[in-house]
Amino acid sequence: MTLKRTSHAVYDTCCQLVWCPKYRKDIFRERPHRERAEQLLRGIAEAYEIEMLELEVVPDHVHVMVSFPPKRSLGEVVRILKSLSGRALFREFPGLKACLWGGELWEDGYFARTVGDRMTSATVQKYIQHHRVLEQGPAQLALKLR
Repeated sequence: MTLKRTSHAVYDTCCQLVWCPKYRKDIFRERPHRERAEQLLRGIAEAYEIEMLELEVVPDHVHVMVSFPPKRSLGEVVRILKSLSGRALFREFPGLKACLWGGELWEDGYFARTVGDRMTSATVQKYIQHHRVLEQGPAQLALKLR
């Protein structure tokens, strides 16, 4: 991925997100539902400056890989994608409400993972361990007298 720019930031973000329909119902087994969900998610992402790098809608969950400017939080990006797509899908397919009682299309939770090319989990663990050693060292530098 290349660096992206806004008026006040340079960034390179990439996150994997996964979420499910309420009760993990396989509502996207129907091809029209699945195709429309894909179209909606891509359209919403474009309208909100969220770059949709990958998207896969399977019968009982959605996988996306997105990049977004740092002016948005991860939670905000998830909220935008889920709320707007859910509202539109209910409007276009009223029969979905019959199998998803309660008026909500998506589960409340989601899975998120940041993705990077050089910053792996092993690198982060070493970084944290290094800082743990520094924190346990002397609180003040000792003066060496000659």
